[in-house]
Amino acid sequence: MKNQSDTSNRLAHYVPALQWIPAYQKEWLTPDIIGGLSAAAVVIPQAMGYAALAGLPVQVGLYASLFPMIAYALLGTSRVLSVSVTSTISLLTAATIASVASSADASAYLSAAGALAVMVGLFLILGSFLNLGGIANLISQPVLLGFKTGIGIVIFTGQIGKILGIPVTAGSFPETVASIVQNLGQTNWLTLTVSLIVFAILIFLPRLTRKAPPALVAVAAAIAVSALFNLQGRGVAVVGDVPAGLPGFTLPDMSVFRQVFGGALAIALFSFIESIATARAFVRSGEPKIRANQELLALGFANLAGGLTMGYPGGGGASQTAINRDAGARTQLSGLTTAGMVVLTLLFLAPLIAFMPTAALGAMVMLAAFGLIKPQELTAIQRVSKVEYMWALAALLGVIFLGTLEGILVAMAISIITIFLSSSQPPLYILGQKSGTDVFRPLSDEHPDDKTYPGLMLVRTEGRLNFASAPNIEDEMWDFITEYDPKVIAFDLDAVPEIEYTALNILTNFDRQLAEQNRTLWLLALNPAVLATLRRAPLGERLTNDRLFFNAQEAVSAFQQRYAQQE
Repeated sequence: MKNQSDTSNRLAHYVPALQWIPAYQKEWLTPDIIGGLSAAAVVIPQAMGYAALAGLPVQVGLYASLFPMIAYALLGTSRVLSVSVTSTISLLTAATIASVASSADASAYLSAAGALAVMVGLFLILGSFLNLGGIANLISQPVLLGFKTGIGIVIFTGQIGKILGIPVTAGSFPETVASIVQNLGQTNWLTLTVSLIVFAILIFLPRLTRKAPPALVAVAAAIAVSALFNLQGRGVAVVGDVPAGLPGFTLPDMSVFRQVFGGALAIALFSFIESIATARAFVRSGEPKIRANQELLALGFANLAGGLTMGYPGGGGASQTAINRDAGARTQLSGLTTAGMVVLTLLFLAPLIAFMPTAALGAMVMLAAFGLIKPQELTAIQRVSKVEYMWALAALLGVIFLGTLEGILVAMAISIITIFLSSSQPPLYILGQKSGTDVFRPLSDEHPDDKTYPGLMLVRTEGRLNFASAPNIEDEMWDFITEYDPKVIAFDLDAVPEIEYTALNILTNFDRQLAEQNRTLWLLALNPAVLATLRRAPLGERLTNDRLFFNAQEAVSAFQQRYAQQE
């Protein structure tokens, strides 16, 4: 019985649905269904718009929002995260597939999109098995904000041609802008009117009532007007025939795996970072903890399911998740409800979708992209840290002028460089003793009365001592020695969790150089791991017990006793 219980617990750990389904309470049913229906009102029209953004038929956006949403509902740890296609991943998808297949070859393009989703899924699943959940912290918030702002600008600009009804040459951001400017004179005013009506519904309807979903109302109005007034015959581009029915099972074209490798890795990383950030933002007290490695697994199977059912890569969407939460959703049943609405749309509403003006989709995507552009948050970063503000701008400009895939690489590189620079330049403080206490703290102008001891330099650092940080620590240490001219340098390592081989060698050479100058190095407050490492190194042989101390107070007492006569 015990073995059976252990097996059930392990299975429930990897399939969270086995936890929330048995514990389901009937009072959750209504808010879950309302939440799922509310999210569907956003997911369905946006999914079609995002599919067009990826260069795919609109129904592919619905395919990519069906089985992935079911897979996440069974495997995900967030009760309300709504997993479907997103604007950012759609643009990254377009950039990746463009190097593999031409949009003119619909079959090859669709196959490449499916293969890309499968590869993204495999990367995410592999990341789960390798316990890489911590990778969610790889990109800092300022850099991520810069990247998303750049993506928002690119998407916003890319939809101008659709809302104006003008031809726009696909290319880099500057080329797109130049093409828009050149073709402004060809603006189709009826198309622009449709766009403005959709914009008005999306912007003003929420201010009038919260009961009617603006995206769904806008799509329904656009389809009705298009069908009643034959907008296609008047020069307004429409979606066209949409095949009814559910997606079939398709095996990916493995021949393109190597070609989409880099793009799949970038999309997998961004899908995970964006999804887990959204999941953590909407978790409530009392709900299960968001487990990063399980999220990798859930998102991996969600993308795998999408790729095998004629979809393309996706992740957690902030807008529909927010609506899901605001509607009171309590469990992943809300996601299953949204998936059910996608099924009804594919089975019964496909003929109506054919009348939808592409301008309506363009307006929805443009407004969603506008939500990614947050200059006020960039300004807030600038007020706090000009360096991080520059990193955010670099990521933003990388997306705009280098491209979306290159932009995410720039964002990753900036974050990694930031981490490296931060870890390689740890703080180093001269300590003073607070008057009348045994408290030692960094010397500062705020505490001019803190006591120091002539001949004794108490100094502290924080963080790991490694090949990158140790040389900088040594340089700063010599600067302090030149300024204070101490007999004894008491190095407090209380906040140092680990010391690497290279750092030990640098510290050993530092000790030798001090001895040549008739100075002495003492080490304070070593944790057991650091002390054990020290004992195995040559420096451990040089440092006798009379040069190792538990804390600064003990070092001060020893200094006063040993150097009293010399003073």
